Amino acid sequence: MLDLNPSLRPVHRPDGYLRLEDLGLIGDGSTVALVGVDGSIPWLCLPRFDADAVFGGLLDDQRGGHFTVTAEDLREARQYYVPDTAVLVTELRTVTGLLQITDAIVVRSGSDLTDDAPAGRGELVRSARVLDGTIRLEVDLRPRDSGHIRAALDGLEIRPSRQPDLRLHLRANRPLTSLPVTFDLHEGEHVDLVLSWGRIHRHHRFDAEEMLAATVDAWRRWMAHFAYGGPEEPLIRRSAITLKLCDDWANGAMVAAPTSSLPAPLGGVRNWDYRYAWIRDAAFTVFAMRRIGFEQEADAFLGWVLDAFEQDRQPRIMYTLDGRPVPEEIEDPGLKGYRGSTPVHWGNGAADQRQHDVYGEVLDCADQWVRAGGELQPALWAQLRGLANAAEQAWREPDQGIWETRNDGRVLTYSAGMCQVALERAAALGEQLDLPGPTEQWRAAAAKLTRRILERSWDEKAQTLSAHLDGGGTLDASLLALPLRQVIPPTHPRMIATTTAIATRLSAGDGLLYRYLHDETPDGIEGHEGAFLLCSFWLVDNLVHQGRLEQAHDLYQSLCARTSPLGLLSEQIDPATGTFIGNFPQAFSHIGIIASGVNLARAGATT
Repeated sequence: MLDLNPSLRPVHRPDGYLRLEDLGLIGDGSTVALVGVDGSIPWLCLPRFDADAVFGGLLDDQRGGHFTVTAEDLREARQYYVPDTAVLVTELRTVTGLLQITDAIVVRSGSDLTDDAPAGRGELVRSARVLDGTIRLEVDLRPRDSGHIRAALDGLEIRPSRQPDLRLHLRANRPLTSLPVTFDLHEGEHVDLVLSWGRIHRHHRFDAEEMLAATVDAWRRWMAHFAYGGPEEPLIRRSAITLKLCDDWANGAMVAAPTSSLPAPLGGVRNWDYRYAWIRDAAFTVFAMRRIGFEQEADAFLGWVLDAFEQDRQPRIMYTLDGRPVPEEIEDPGLKGYRGSTPVHWGNGAADQRQHDVYGEVLDCADQWVRAGGELQPALWAQLRGLANAAEQAWREPDQGIWETRNDGRVLTYSAGMCQVALERAAALGEQLDLPGPTEQWRAAAAKLTRRILERSWDEKAQTLSAHLDGGGTLDASLLALPLRQVIPPTHPRMIATTTAIATRLSAGDGLLYRYLHDETPDGIEGHEGAFLLCSFWLVDNLVHQGRLEQAHDLYQSLCARTSPLGLLSEQIDPATGTFIGNFPQAFSHIGIIASGVNLARAGATT
């Protein structure tokens, strides 16, 4: 649960790793770092989100690498954010004193974070100050698989062995000639460290306090756009910042998560690289961000989707942040995985899958783009028109679907529903803008497909729509998204029955939901998984739209209570232990927090 003033508590490292709940997120719109409650940084990819992990100790505590600033003989710790910012404070207590570390990947003074432009300086600031007593401060920096470290004019130059062209520069306000190093500090004394990877500022005088203040100011000016009055407002504020940290500010795209290969569950093989932008994330993100005041970010993501589609001339399900094809998936035998969960993957093998929902995702983005005042050029409309025509036939073919199963696929109800979205949005665009195309044919095909979904996927015995368009009663939580995409009214009797069936049969307990049951729906991947948090937020939304506000509100509060003390969520929850599993933090989970809060607020649930 989000705690704005948490208590100091013992630090636990099961299997030698921090829990995901004990990690904080900082970033500058180009990359992020995960900062541990013990003062370690076990995750930082440079120079951008999807580059190699310079510090990858999250995936191997021995060889992965880290940048640690901590106190000798650590007993207790806590973390909290400077309010309305991505500046993180970690406090460490020892027998002899109390240390405060302030961390940020800093931005340029005066930066406007609403601009579609880089704001980062390419610098990580770590400022350690003794608040009470005396502290022996320990500083160590070790890239993955080591590297070459040498003394430079004003600090240390580090060349990671895996990225010899990447020059890191570590400076301090005290003499720094080697690593590791210790400093004996008394109350009021401090050590400031700046790790640079952008060469512009390396030989400039640095003032850590000034850089941190400028970063705080930039974030607070961005948060001045925040507009929301409803349940869990402090958590909604934090989720907005978390999504902004998952955003590539130069391109407008958003990574699904800034990490790779965090397992779901522990010890399993469902370990994927999420450091790319999925087309389907755009529509959900735009809904969430636009409704809490961040229209610029919403428009930037929409524009990125349309640019990527127009440039590539085919609807891919995911892209790199600069709109290129995602690298092939490879296993990394050099890392043993988080808490021993192998394999570690880079790239994503689902990138070239057949997923028919992408037709609807792209056309829905185009529709939202126009609704926000954007224009469609003739060449782009010609491509979108072709996409709608393809969707009219594609739903009949098997695909791997929204969950990216690794089997031969089936004809999936949700995929058919998103083809309906493609047809309906194309017809709406054509009619609204008087564009060339068979709008009446698209409109009729969309209506026919809705009827087909309601009739063919309905299972009378199970009293539910089915995961597969040919019926059978097998359940899939993606069915909860059909009303959210306006395929089926949320109050349709068959949708109400489906909501009840999913809440019962896919329940993982305490409001958590599985995406599907592996015994009923084999997905071609070994093992099982945890409860998928976004699905529970979809359940909240359906309950709201069906008028079941008290039930929706109670479920929403129980889900929000599962966040870490910093207000962060992973992709999944282990139902047996309640712990975070899967990549972290997960954009989809935070989109769920915001979207469901907005829906509850609009329905009048304000507490």
